Amino acid sequence: MRWTLRFALPALLLVLTLFAILYIKFAQIWDQYSAPTYAWASLQNTFRGSNLDNPPAVVGKVEDKVVIMARVESEDTNWVAENLPDWQHAIYTVDPSTSTPNITLTTPYNKGHESMAYLTYIIDHYTSLPSILAFIHPHRRGFSDAWHTDTPLHDNVDALRTLRLPYVQENGYVNLRCNWNPGCKKAHRKNKHINAEVWQEVFKGASKASFSQPDYVPGEVGAACCAQFAVSRKRVLERPLSDYEGFRHESPRPL
Repeated sequence: MRWTLRFALPALLLVLTLFAILYIKFAQIWDQYSAPTYAWASLQNTFRGSNLDNPPAVVGKVEDKVVIMARVESEDTNWVAENLPDWQHAIYTVDPSTSTPNITLTTPYNKGHESMAYLTYIIDHYTSLPSILAFIHPHRRGFSDAWHTDTPLHDNVDALRTLRLPYVQENGYVNLRCNWNPGCKKAHRKNKHINAEVWQEVFKGASKASFSQPDYVPGEVGAACCAQFAVSRKRVLERPLSDYEGFRHESPRPL
């Protein structure tokens, strides 16, 4: 009996230690992917005929809101027109080939990830912007591909159909991901590159404090990921066209 206890206790301690290590290592990823919510939503969708695939459409004029995204030519984005008929869509192909139809929107350069398409749309339509602009990624959904889309099934159709347009108009900017994991960790928010000069040039007017305090510079700068957001026309027009042209020009051209 003593020998059994002598081996059982260390074995139990080892198992608990391994469990603690695994929990610490994977808890953040578990939360980042919203795994429990996704698993439950998938079960509902599969076995109970859930309506998660078809949430009620948002009421709005088709000509007054637009979806903007960047895609490579191999990506299928037909889901946008099929599932979001009440939205305009501006889908930019960043790597057009010789077989790309002339009607396809393209970016000046294949650089800057989705920001090149986002800025190109604003620059080309600055004087005729819709009331609401939604900037999203080209994949509709998927646990691994679209984990950053903050809906039960990581579904961009769901995200846009349930987007509260009046709130976007009121707030001016809405990040389509509410989960701060991943985001800027506390240790990363004190960015040495954001000094007074940079803040005044690039970020002036980005916070309420900066409107009332001309020399205001925050102690920390951070945001949740992942380059999917909605903005109002009014917020976009708070900057002159030259600012957006400058942002797009800043990235070095590809060789």
